[in-house]
Amino acid sequence: MISRVADHCFWFGRYVERAESTARTLAASGSLALDAELTAQQVWRPVIVVSGEEAEFRDRVARGDDDHHAWGDGEVVQRFMVWDEDNGVSLARSVGGARWNARSIREVLSLEAWEAVNEIHLWMRSDTAPVMYANHRDTFYQHVRRGTQLTLGLLRSTMLHDEPLDFVWLGVLLERVSQTARMLDVHHHAFTMISRARKAGDEIVETALWLSLLRALSGSEAYLKRASGRVSSEGVARFLISEAAFPRSIAYCVRSAYDRLCDIRPPDRHELPGGVSLEQLRVLDTWVAARTSEPPTGAAVHELLTHVVDEVHEICGTLGKELLGAG
Repeated sequence: MISRVADHCFWFGRYVERAESTARTLAASGSLALDAELTAQQVWRPVIVVSGEEAEFRDRVARGDDDHHAWGDGEVVQRFMVWDEDNGVSLARSVGGARWNARSIREVLSLEAWEAVNEIHLWMRSDTAPVMYANHRDTFYQHVRRGTQLTLGLLRSTMLHDEPLDFVWLGVLLERVSQTARMLDVHHHAFTMISRARKAGDEIVETALWLSLLRALSGSEAYLKRASGRVSSEGVARFLISEAAFPRSIAYCVRSAYDRLCDIRPPDRHELPGGVSLEQLRVLDTWVAARTSEPPTGAAVHELLTHVVDEVHEICGTLGKELLGAG
């Protein structure tokens, strides 16, 4: 498999997962803005921080003013995260990136998967999507989620489980690790600070905050089954970091990404490229697994999540140099 095809497969997976994650986050934040006793900035600023586009938003939208009303204006934040073509992680850019990469590897994608990603791309470019966005915001996000989830499902059910799918799913998993770690880090810090400032009788609001984070990661039902209905900051952090049976937890995604790369580049095939990337993933998997027996609390959560985000970024860079034909 040539590196150009592998690169397109990898980024196709990342863009599809990024679009799905962005739609979930925006929908959950919209619900939180209605249901919780929070300021607008407490609801919407984390969306920008998690996306990694804080500096871009500050310079181009908020005009450099940290206290500018744009940070707490849900409509401004949502337009930036949905339609802004200059925002590299907006829904429009992610869906467009997924479709562009899919077209570049049309010969290795199944017809059904191609049709699904092409359909969501054409819908985003049509007159229908902006009207639905303006009048039925939840339905808009749900449509994006269903389109991307359909694409991910069709990839696994209609394609040969060989190298192209391995690279696609490696991209999905590494993007998912980064999204989960970033979202948990930002929200854990913000929610903890909010909880400290609240009175002792505000357990209902605190529970709503943590459930909103779980909903943003499609994990509320799974968590409540594991925790027997008890919601706490430590419990949510432990679940999203360590739960080996939840497909969006850090432990699950890192282990699955390592297994997927082992299929692409077996550990005993030392003559093949990709050995450094494989070793980096193995070390990260071992490091995360070592912390599942005694999950961190308080400030240690931030340190763990920062390490995960930095390591995943480094691994993606090494993969690009070793296997994907990057400079």
